[in-house]
Amino acid sequence: MSLLLPDELKQLWLSVEQHRLDQRTFGLEQARLLDKYRSCWSDALKLEGQASLEDSIIAELGLYTACPDMNELRERCKLGAASVARDWERSHPDNQRSIQDFYDQSTSYIYDLMWWHTLVDDMSALAYVTALEFAERNACHDHLDFGGGVGSGNLLFVRNGFESTYADISSSLLGFSKWRFDIRKLPGVEFLDLKVASLPREAFDMITAMDVFEHLAEPEHAVEDIWRALKPGGFLFGRFAVEADDEDHPQHIVHDFAPTMERMRSLGLHEVWRDEWLWGNQAFQKQ
Repeated sequence: MSLLLPDELKQLWLSVEQHRLDQRTFGLEQARLLDKYRSCWSDALKLEGQASLEDSIIAELGLYTACPDMNELRERCKLGAASVARDWERSHPDNQRSIQDFYDQSTSYIYDLMWWHTLVDDMSALAYVTALEFAERNACHDHLDFGGGVGSGNLLFVRNGFESTYADISSSLLGFSKWRFDIRKLPGVEFLDLKVASLPREAFDMITAMDVFEHLAEPEHAVEDIWRALKPGGFLFGRFAVEADDEDHPQHIVHDFAPTMERMRSLGLHEVWRDEWLWGNQAFQKQ
């Protein structure tokens, strides 16, 4: 079985260090492999008839907002992260309820996340494709995206044959994600509003939590909920870290993940894989 992309690239770089491969060849191979990931991601997200992922996402936002000005929408997207930070600073949420209310009401996040998913500025969203390959190789079938955002992770998994469930606390993001599935006429996705619903017990063999835990007021409690929702032997796949220089994201309120990792260990969630090359994701298995 071939390696997952981060492991394959790490092995290739080892060949460079051992002078068995030159850096130019490494760069070309890395670009080729990343293009395969990009194609998988784009094919899952693009609307029918759209030539590029960026154009498709902007057009999709135009349909949702009834805004015909594609340039205006593109600017909203580019400013999405700054808008989220500004909204956070204005509302200054400082407890679990006010943090929940912030995400429940925010519309800036739609633009921020959709722009991230264009891959124009940052390809880290392709970690979802790594998660998909990891799930396929471990014969998983039932997927949950915890903190599903704009639903792109669910689109990827559904397009590749998985049963998939979306879970989030944000009414604005949940409504937008439902709409995305409706316009594509994709059936079979369950949407959970975590303000009023709990995760079902032992229902999933693959749970993704992609850049979610840094936003949580009580990350250890979230780990407990995820542990209960995993089937025995199931996997949690996510990124549990923030950038050292993270001043542009004041909503990232968790910087010390040691208590979260300790709670995982105590529950019997053991690390079975780590991306040491691209995006720093980890996979944990429920024992």
